[in-house]
This record gives sequence, structure tokens and C-alpha cells, in this order.
Amino acid sequence: MLRVDPEPVTPMPATPPPVVSPCVDVCRLDREQQVCTGCGRALGEIAAWGAAGDDERRRIRDRAAQRLAIMRARAKQESP
Repeated sequence: MLRVDPEPVTPMPATPPPVVSPCVDVCRLDREQQVCTGCGRALGEIAAWGAAGDDERRRIRDRAAQRLAIMRARAKQESP
């Protein structure tokens, strides 16, 4: 009986997961800063999200997270 070994399988390169939107469906605009208090994105970032590549989306997401942290720290300081 002739045995044929299967050809080795070359693994496909891992595809990074898509960058998920930071939107949390709480769309409220801080009019002074022009930033959504739900996700932390600026209006221009929200508008640009759909056309942005993954690298830009990561930058937007990171800036939004920083803004949210600052906004929450301020709110905590201002609350009695």
C-alpha cells in the first residue's frame, strides 16, 4: 500500500481584528469642547470614522479614551 503524506499547510497570516468603534450609543455633545460625552470623540473624528483606516481608527480611539478619562476626572472633582 502506497502512503501519500499530505502537503504541509502554510498558515495564513493572522488578520488583525477590525478596530471597533468606541461609540456606546450615548450621544451627547459637550458644546464647549465639541466632544461626545458618551464616546469621547470630537465631531470631526466621528465624521471621519467611516473612511478612516485601522491605524487612524486606533489613534481616534486612543484620543477619545484620553478625553473621556479627563472629562470623568473633572466631573468627579466638581461633584460634591
